[in-house]
Amino acid sequence: MSKPIQLIFALLILLPACSEPPSEHAPIIRSIAWQKVTLEPIQQVRNLPGNIVPAETAPLSFQVGGKVQAIQVRLGDQVQAGQLLAQLDTSNYQLALQAAQGEVKKAQAHYSERQAEYLRFQQLLEQQLVSKSQFDNAKSQAQTARSSLEVATTQAKIAQKNLADTQLLAPYKGQISKQYVEPSQQVASGQTIFEIEGQHGFEIEVFVPETMIRYIDVGQTFTVTSQVAKDRALNASVIEIASRAENANSFKVILQFNQTHPNLRAGMSVEVEFVYLSSERNNVTGNAVRVPVSAVLAGANQENFVFVFNAQNNRLEKRAVLTENVIENKILITQGLSAGEIIATAGVHFLHDDQQVTLLQNQINIFN
Repeated sequence: MSKPIQLIFALLILLPACSEPPSEHAPIIRSIAWQKVTLEPIQQVRNLPGNIVPAETAPLSFQVGGKVQAIQVRLGDQVQAGQLLAQLDTSNYQLALQAAQGEVKKAQAHYSERQAEYLRFQQLLEQQLVSKSQFDNAKSQAQTARSSLEVATTQAKIAQKNLADTQLLAPYKGQISKQYVEPSQQVASGQTIFEIEGQHGFEIEVFVPETMIRYIDVGQTFTVTSQVAKDRALNASVIEIASRAENANSFKVILQFNQTHPNLRAGMSVEVEFVYLSSERNNVTGNAVRVPVSAVLAGANQENFVFVFNAQNNRLEKRAVLTENVIENKILITQGLSAGEIIATAGVHFLHDDQQVTLLQNQINIFN
């Protein structure tokens, strides 16, 4: 082999030995979804069922007993104030009134007689023609006759009122919501004949558990949802809070609608969303942080962690936090974070302490 060719082979063998060693691959830096920490008051959200009731309602009854002679209205009828609703048989009450009026005439005649005698004895006493005891006796009889007349007059007024009470009248403008009797039925005084609903809107009855009643105050306004009024946002304000527990240690709370809706009726069911400030299961009060469920990493011994981004070195810190309730897919964190810090909100199972990352610029919402 010629020397030039040998020289070329020698150079080809030496060239790889003189080249630089291959470089290692650079580490992959993950981009993370993130959220800046903001503090807000600790809130609870509790949805409780409620029933719609009329704001103005009353049972209607006769103040006297008797046989129902006529029913003038039916269930669902609209009535005006003072309208006749039902009538009792008046025969006995008319006779009672006539008897009472007869007693008044009798007492009036007796009183007139005794009063005239008293005046006559007064003149005779001035003329010293009768004794003082005879005059006092005439005066006493006149006073007794006057008292009897007053009693008879009162009895006649009662009889007149009883006769008038055989008519049942509407106390105000409204709608007949219930009817309990029919014509010819015998009813007692005070027995409910109808129930009437006024036209002053609707209220909601809700039974609030004893654990949250202390957070509810008169004047608070809450969101109301109804299956028949999905086209309009409704809310109602608390107007009454019971002072004593009723069913299952719960307290009755009355809310009044702030809007009207044509589909709402008494007796319908609604749901009231109670949002209120409270202490949580660890008896923590004050401010908290709402983070997505996907931002919290569960550890051993019921510990929970989040990854906090350090903007100075672009690395993550795995930090223990104190968590509270889950509300609307958000976890409340009450300890471990400060306002303004940045935390990872997704993929935390693939992150680790001191990991170098970058912040995702165009974020999308990620939910577990």
